[in-house]
Amino acid sequence: MANYDLTPRIAPNLDRHLVFPLLEFLQERELYEDDQILKAKIELLNKTNMVDYAMDIHKSLYHTEDVPQDMIERRAEVVARLKALEEAAAPLVVFLQNAAAVQELRADKQYNIQMLKERYQIGPEQIEALYQYAKFQFECGNYSGAADYLYQYRALCTNSERSLSALWGKLAAEILMQNWDIALDELNRLKEIIDSKNFSSPLNQVQSRIWLMHWSLFIFFNHDNGRTQIIDLFNQDKYLNAIQTSAPHLLRYLATAFIVNKRRRPQFKEFVKVIQQEQHSYNDPITEFLACVYVNYDFDGAQKKMKECEEVILNDPFLGKLLEEGNFSTVPLRDEFLENARLFIFETYCRIHHRIDMGVLAEKLNLNYEEAERWIVNLIRSSKLDAKIDSRTGTVIMEPNQPNVYEQLIDHTKALSGRTYKSVSQLLEHAQAQGQAIR
Repeated sequence: MANYDLTPRIAPNLDRHLVFPLLEFLQERELYEDDQILKAKIELLNKTNMVDYAMDIHKSLYHTEDVPQDMIERRAEVVARLKALEEAAAPLVVFLQNAAAVQELRADKQYNIQMLKERYQIGPEQIEALYQYAKFQFECGNYSGAADYLYQYRALCTNSERSLSALWGKLAAEILMQNWDIALDELNRLKEIIDSKNFSSPLNQVQSRIWLMHWSLFIFFNHDNGRTQIIDLFNQDKYLNAIQTSAPHLLRYLATAFIVNKRRRPQFKEFVKVIQQEQHSYNDPITEFLACVYVNYDFDGAQKKMKECEEVILNDPFLGKLLEEGNFSTVPLRDEFLENARLFIFETYCRIHHRIDMGVLAEKLNLNYEEAERWIVNLIRSSKLDAKIDSRTGTVIMEPNQPNVYEQLIDHTKALSGRTYKSVSQLLEHAQAQGQAIR
């Protein structure tokens, strides 16, 4: 299933340190030759300061205890540079380690800079040194230290571009430490800046959104509420437009989130249209599954795609997270996906038919007869299905489902509200653009 591996498309949109967890996953799944993965790791490590790790990989790859001379020399350079940066940032680091002194800092950055200069002889050079020291720590793989120093740096930095760079670094560090709650806060903070910042070019803003969405995959597929929040982010017009124009492969993750999300959203119908529109630019078993069910009504095709979807999920670094429970291991998202995918097929099939043969239905759901019967009984018991089973004829009889006028009115009103908001936003953006042109 390496054909469906998105790592080559995703990696260019990540910090190189964020690529390592993907390579580790691919190595565990044995999707590629082990030597290929090790060479890819060394190539990444050569652009970082993680020289000891690079040496270990080199030994594994070439089955030797010897390492190249250039690696030994590079290690000496890194140690010397780290020591120099540590000394340059030392006055500010010592201040930050003094809890009583830190209490003197305020929300006013200009006050802080003046106070540090007057009372502690700490100036712009030491503040800049803290940034360089934090960045170097990150490149060495000390993500905890880097995150702390970048947080402190942003409290003192008055350069908006450098502060933004520090926020990207802080987000990467929190992701790599798997601090998902903090990472989500940093992600939302970064989104606010990207959406409100005046970029030199609209393309730069689009690229920043694409980076943000790629980085967010780590958070959304590990955070408890992530599968709802990925829909909230990716399905916004500006972000969905960025996906369609520059990163259609992200449709896999939005499609998965819609399928496993317990609450069916009004946006889902619109998303199916997007899947249909983008079939020429991107498709995989997950997007094709939705097309089979909701566009082509091809239930046999949907059944075949379900089997392929399972393989895609198991071999995707974000979707195939393994959970160990005692002596057992499972992939929770796969189980949820298959359960909800069957429900999608069943609901759509039931809209077309009044009386359904249980054997045919079992085949469509990729279950045996007994499993299908149990599954439908559970649906009826949990009030997810208004139907009854005729055991004598082996059929499911659907109860007539009259549309609720009030629910229809609410749905249409919600859609109208969304379209109105979108129109007003576009008018305001157009008016602001005209105003800037006049000035």
